[in-house]
Amino acid sequence: MENELKEQTVTKDTELKSWLVEYVGEQLAPENEEITVDMIVEVVAKEFPEFLMVVAEENYFRGYKQALDDAEHGMQVIHEQELGQVASRSS
Repeated sequence: MENELKEQTVTKDTELKSWLVEYVGEQLAPENEEITVDMIVEVVAKEFPEFLMVVAEENYFRGYKQALDDAEHGMQVIHEQELGQVASRSS
């Protein structure tokens, strides 16, 4: 499963993006002079790994919490359905 955003060319529409695109361009010197999100991740991972680690950890924990919330909601739905079936049998 590929993430299409990784290959997206980054536009310089903010000051930070402009600086980052220029910096990554200097580091990697791509032939077509286009900088992708994947290239930025590569350079940031090499030069500032603790930043990416914090982002990855936050993403992991948010995903884990969402999975637990979804499972809890699913259990509530099943419980409500079971109660409804019991009530309809009693009637």
